[in-house]
Amino acid sequence: MTILSSTDAQTYCTTLTKKSGSNFYYSFLFLPRARRAAMYTVYAFCKEVDNAVDEPPAGSKPQDELQRWWNELEAAYQGTPTFPVTISLATHVKQLSIPQAYFEELIKGVGMDLSAARYATFQDLSLYCYRVASVVGLICLHIFGPTSARAQDYAVSLGMAFQLTNILRDIETDAAQGRIYLPQEDLQKFGCTEQMILQRQESEELRTLLRFEAARAHEYYAKAQAAFESLPAQDRRALTVSEIMRAVYSRILKKIEEPGHRIFGPRVRLSTNHRLALAAGVWLRSKFS
Repeated sequence: MTILSSTDAQTYCTTLTKKSGSNFYYSFLFLPRARRAAMYTVYAFCKEVDNAVDEPPAGSKPQDELQRWWNELEAAYQGTPTFPVTISLATHVKQLSIPQAYFEELIKGVGMDLSAARYATFQDLSLYCYRVASVVGLICLHIFGPTSARAQDYAVSLGMAFQLTNILRDIETDAAQGRIYLPQEDLQKFGCTEQMILQRQESEELRTLLRFEAARAHEYYAKAQAAFESLPAQDRRALTVSEIMRAVYSRILKKIEEPGHRIFGPRVRLSTNHRLALAAGVWLRSKFS
């Protein structure tokens, strides 16, 4: 096996991130070069671990693929990685002192998709959201560099808001895989059945449920906002990239809430120009605040 150099491994991560078309990519452009490289690598790690479950290699078992990533993560922290992503990751986690436990939580979160296609309560769903999104926010704090403890509250709340937004945006695509992330207790509360979702039936019950869940997401955006405003100016500036993400994702949530939104229609997206405009606006405010 040929082991890539750290430079080639970084190129692999950068290329993968650019090809993804993610909403996050445009915010990364506002980072200094070294931190941007770290962000590309963390994104690539998240993407490939996610693909281990959603798009496993032909003939492989998702559980086995996740175990391989768990082993590679251990190797990255021991200095003996062999995957392109973990070769690059090993350099960044050492330089930025990112705890291994965060990446382990992420892998556990992705693994939850193998054992649970339903969540009885919002409390159950919260653990999933924390592991696949809030933990990523905590990793990003090491890249962005804020020093206040309150920044962790910001990262956790923002991660919850992002994941709830994703769940509302992806109701149809998740249902196509037999997954319903909306809590069962909430479906029952609003008289919404699983069949309405699995059979792509627009209904007033489902719309009411969607509004309820959107309000919950807004609560987490508000918690993140409150935590952000409590930070010193230097830390607020350090979080410019995550504030760009917040602007993009909160706009997606608002589009989902529009009266004409079709729950089972095209996936809600913002144009590249729209994303760049939001990013530029946040960046300018951070410079002159």
